[in-house]
Amino acid sequence: MEVLGIELFDKGLPKAVEKICAQDSSGKPVLVSATGAHGIIEAKKNGKFRKILQSFDINLPDGMPSVVIGRMKGAKDMTRCYGPEVFANVLRSTADKEITHFLCGGKSGVAEELKTQVERKFKNHNIVGTYSPPFHPIEKFNFKEIGMAISSTNPDIIWIGLSTPKQEQFAYHLAPFVKAKMIITVGAAFDFHIGSVTQAPKWIQNLSMEWFFRLMMEPKRLWKRYFEIVPKFIFYNLKELIVKTS
Repeated sequence: MEVLGIELFDKGLPKAVEKICAQDSSGKPVLVSATGAHGIIEAKKNGKFRKILQSFDINLPDGMPSVVIGRMKGAKDMTRCYGPEVFANVLRSTADKEITHFLCGGKSGVAEELKTQVERKFKNHNIVGTYSPPFHPIEKFNFKEIGMAISSTNPDIIWIGLSTPKQEQFAYHLAPFVKAKMIITVGAAFDFHIGSVTQAPKWIQNLSMEWFFRLMMEPKRLWKRYFEIVPKFIFYNLKELIVKTS
């Protein structure tokens, strides 16, 4: 289902997890993004990023606002595919399978701590490597070198836990240099699962108000982002609706 020019997966979370665990691949990594209003508005503003996001094989609806719009357009089976939940469900579902995972993201030590938490919480001992990228602009990374290092661990799934749009850009530029079946971007999932960032209660998530909860938790870092994203997401979707019905 298309939302502001970005096609989003509309079959629901269980089907998304099933698709990821099936490990369908044509030889090159399948690119999967858990993207919400933030990513969609970034794509609206930035043509280069829009092309990157549109090139992904699957864009999962990470936020409830996108799900609401999708359902209004007729996608009755569409549900939120929240990055931390996708991560947890896949790691839990593959605990007894020969599917290996590589964790890439977070500040120094975060990915390694997440490996420990995955083993403890999900009983999954198939994490073959971790990497916490330095805080560099995308163009400063040597993706060939990074890809060779990651490929040496033989991962099936590479998880990227950075912020949007950097995580999608990172995955896109890494893909040509890495041997893996999937690269999946999951935003703040790493921080949530190690407990360094508090998740909104489920009832707040269901009200499409998680952005407000996160704003209250980290006002200095997030106020500029959300005071741009929320009004623009509402405006562009209303504009699209008015144009189509006029």
